[in-house]
Amino acid sequence: MSADMIQLLSKALGETVYMVVVSMAIATIIGVPLGVLLHTTSKGQILESPALNKVIGAVVNAIRSIPFIILMVAIIPLTRLIVGTAIGTTAAMVPLVLAAIPFIGRLIETSLKEVPYGLVEAAQSMGATPFQIIWHVLLPESMPSIVSQLTTVIITLVGESAMAGAIGGGGLGDLAIRYGYQRFRPDVMIATVIILIILVQLVQFLGNRLAKSLDKK
Repeated sequence: MSADMIQLLSKALGETVYMVVVSMAIATIIGVPLGVLLHTTSKGQILESPALNKVIGAVVNAIRSIPFIILMVAIIPLTRLIVGTAIGTTAAMVPLVLAAIPFIGRLIETSLKEVPYGLVEAAQSMGATPFQIIWHVLLPESMPSIVSQLTTVIITLVGESAMAGAIGGGGLGDLAIRYGYQRFRPDVMIATVIILIILVQLVQFLGNRLAKSLDKK
């Protein structure tokens, strides 16, 4: 493989990491509170509100039901409105964030459900407010599970960022399509697949280590 191609692979890897890191950061900032809201407003929880829970749940399920490739195309006008273009790594982050938010919300909800309700009742008996229960009980107790769930989301975003290359999103997916597929370069295709596999393995390893270090059991 030529030096120019190695340089292109390095650049594409950098674009993929950029897309995933920034998209994950934004989606986490919105998705974690969404998951907390989904859990705490459900029946029998500290902020019980069945009507609100059903509305939020319906919106989350609706977005999650849209295949990512369709979502990317469907929100092109929104992407142009937000970043000024529908092509490139920055543009690809808009659908990545939108797809990740409800995914994170549901996973966080699942993690919070694993916290024994007895801990919540104990905190309530000591006069803790709902916010204090969320911040000092629910989130700390479920943190190992949350880290594991977020690791899963990062890996999903790596795959979706590659898919974004199909519509000019940049990154490894774009390189694989433009050089590996359209120019009949199987070596480029294989190289991008190997890099993606290594990237996913690294993310999973680091996520597992972090989750294990946070597990107090």
